[in-house]
Amino acid sequence: MDSKAPKRDTVIPYSAMGGPTPVIFTPYGAPRRPEDYLAPTPFLDFEHPVVAAFTAEATAGLQDPVDQAVALFYAARDRIRYDAFRIDFNPKAFRASTVIEEGAAFCIPKAVLLAATARAVGIPAAIGLSDVINHFTTPKLQEKMGDCDVFIHHGYATLYLEGRWVKAAPAFNKEMCDRFGVGATEFDGRSHAILQEYDADRNLRMEYLKDHGYWSDLPLDRIRDEFAAYYPPGFAKGLAQ
Repeated sequence: MDSKAPKRDTVIPYSAMGGPTPVIFTPYGAPRRPEDYLAPTPFLDFEHPVVAAFTAEATAGLQDPVDQAVALFYAARDRIRYDAFRIDFNPKAFRASTVIEEGAAFCIPKAVLLAATARAVGIPAAIGLSDVINHFTTPKLQEKMGDCDVFIHHGYATLYLEGRWVKAAPAFNKEMCDRFGVGATEFDGRSHAILQEYDADRNLRMEYLKDHGYWSDLPLDRIRDEFAAYYPPGFAKGLAQ
């Protein structure tokens, strides 16, 4: 084997990111050890009373992990309004508990929430990141992005269900999708639920450009640094330009 070939899983010292435990990064393929994706983390703080209550309400009466995962996906998708103008790199803003308290977030914190609530019911969950182009971007958001058309580090969750990892992107709430005349992402717990490439009229809606692998906790430092390098000053709070 080539000694220079990238490792499938890489452990990153979490002290560099402000927390007590290592972060596992899987740049290629799927995470190997689902049991490593069950614990609470500084961002996936599912032991917080607010997250515990949100989880219990969403999964009330459900015992099957697939049913629980589906219910948690729709809770994250529709109870938390998508807001691309609500980007704040204060670490607290990315905690699952804060997302629930605020009631609105962009894709990355919503993915954190889904992953946290999945772990709360014993479903292994990781954070996935990809670069995408959203062809339904509003002129207002396009201007704020400095006319960049790429959303770097679009966030989603991946859940370990029935022996395989399944992607789930709860970013766009149904109310917003209805307003724009596009179908909301649906999830059955067995098929990947990423943002749709085309709308009902076969207009190109979303392009996935580059995958950044899976993470056992949110790599906030990396995301913040790359946002600061790519987007103009003022795009998000807390960016060092």
